[in-house]
Amino acid sequence: MIDGIRFKVCGLTSIVDAEFADRCGADYLGFIFYPKSPRHVSLAQYQAMATRLPDRRKVAVSVAPSLTELTALREAGFDFFQIHYPAETPAWQIADWSHAVGRERLWLAPKLPPTDDVPEGARTAAKFILLDTFHAAGFGGSGQTGDWAKFSRQQAAHRDTTWILAGGLNPENIGEALTRSGARWVDVNSGVEAAPGVKDDAKLKRFVVRLHEAAVARAQLAAGSSP
Repeated sequence: MIDGIRFKVCGLTSIVDAEFADRCGADYLGFIFYPKSPRHVSLAQYQAMATRLPDRRKVAVSVAPSLTELTALREAGFDFFQIHYPAETPAWQIADWSHAVGRERLWLAPKLPPTDDVPEGARTAAKFILLDTFHAAGFGGSGQTGDWAKFSRQQAAHRDTTWILAGGLNPENIGEALTRSGARWVDVNSGVEAAPGVKDDAKLKRFVVRLHEAAVARAQLAAGSSP
């Protein structure tokens, strides 16, 4: 945690990058099991690294997994399960995911058109909602920023849900993102990379510094506005 802000480094593919994320203070380490992602790792590759990874909470990222696939990830020892899925996914499927891993361990990332808010069913099924940038051709990883005002509005309206901001975050925009979104949890991936799946140490260090600066400035502003 950096000054009250929790953050996840996602798209990790190596022990070296996971160790550096750990040293930078990442709360969560994310591994992507979606074969179409350029940051994809197989379950076998993850298991080969698992015993040497830092003692941080691990997040398994997948896209509309079958229950068999989700069970395999659960049995691999992950702490949390981030599931991206199309907006038209039936409610029973979302409920099955929630039952399989537990509401408290599920991060739902619905692929919603820009005009749509997160439906109540998703907020009921999962404690955590991750809002990524809508990208018609894929699920996350576009490097484009999302609608920070929409994030802020939904977070304010539904305080029982833990909201996670993702999409195009990098050292240059994290300050503005925190100011405009009010996010307390953030997810960074391509914005701290040298190449897909290869993290850039300098970018990640700079991201953490800017995150710290923005969090401190926000806290000072809040303190100054208090009666």
